[in-house]
Amino acid sequence: MQPFRIGFGFDVHQLRDGHPFWLAGIQVPHFQGAYGHSDADVVIHAICDALLGAAALGDIGKHFPDTDMQFKGIDSKILLKKVVELLGQHHYQIGNIDVTLVLEKPKIKPFIDQMQSTLAQVMGVQNDQVSLKATTNEKMGFVGREEGVAAHAVALIYKNNLLGI
Repeated sequence: MQPFRIGFGFDVHQLRDGHPFWLAGIQVPHFQGAYGHSDADVVIHAICDALLGAAALGDIGKHFPDTDMQFKGIDSKILLKKVVELLGQHHYQIGNIDVTLVLEKPKIKPFIDQMQSTLAQVMGVQNDQVSLKATTNEKMGFVGREEGVAAHAVALIYKNNLLGI
């Protein structure tokens, strides 16, 4: 088994008027929000899939199915915490996370530091182990028409014993 592993995650949710907009563990003020079974935090969902994929543990739907009512409206930070605990049970630690959020509006630059800090705290890592960027879709497709939001994430994990931990 290789000591270092990488994973990729992707998530997308519809945007709907009047829904709260949870991104990277914080509520961002906007007239629209993501709609889904949980709080529809695309950033956290993409990170969960990247981490689970890196450890070959399936995906977010396997562990937290949208057919299970215990996850209805759940705070995605709870799901992320459970994923990190699962990684720990398999003797993995997080090296780093890199996320690209794709949306037209709102601009999230003012929230990046808080998002990064929130994610790092939930995962039990340092802020500099979490990178979060945003881009638009240049007015193309469902994101460009402001019908939805998407996030891409990559994760590097490693075995605890690699560094004598």
